[in-house]
Amino acid sequence: MTKTCLLFDNDGTLVDSEYLCNLAIAQQFAKLQVTLDVEYLVEHYRGKKMANILAALGAENNVVIPDDFLSEYRQRVAKLFEQELKPIAHIKNALDKLPQKKAVVSNGPKFKIEQALSLCKMQHYFGEHLYSAYDLGVYKPDPQIYLQVANRLGASPTECVVIEDSITGVTAGSRAGISTLFYNKTRQQHRLPHVIDFDDMAHLPELIADLS
Repeated sequence: MTKTCLLFDNDGTLVDSEYLCNLAIAQQFAKLQVTLDVEYLVEHYRGKKMANILAALGAENNVVIPDDFLSEYRQRVAKLFEQELKPIAHIKNALDKLPQKKAVVSNGPKFKIEQALSLCKMQHYFGEHLYSAYDLGVYKPDPQIYLQVANRLGASPTECVVIEDSITGVTAGSRAGISTLFYNKTRQQHRLPHVIDFDDMAHLPELIADLS
């Protein structure tokens, strides 16, 4: 079936933010006298729900997460984005070649999506179609996050393509029965149905054309 609706993750898929987000986590934990490796955080926690990440790291390191931890973390991320955030390589050229309706579907809060797209000058590709798990009330890897957005856009799952960069995200797409493209630069292993791996956004238009 012709693919008419493209559902993009944000962090690590559209914008090169995974390292920056996890750097902010490490910096916050340093205040609690806990040293965390940023690359380890990226590898093990990318794409996951922030509340679950903090709960796991707090338990692993035997520390209590302060009440102001999350708000301070968000401030750190915003500053790092302003200083260093860039689009994923070749994503803008790919988006220029894709005429389909596009939406962003993220486990992050909407204000973070909006800031990232604004800094990288990518808002015009998506318009008002920005969907946060915080607003939808369901988080990846739950497939309902993608099924809800497809329904809001008036598209069936078979008309959609999910584009993701984490196992958490592609699991949501796969379980929703949606064709899913996994931007898998680190070659993470999986056996998920409906998922095609790739490692360069320059190939995205061709991959989507092949699915139609």
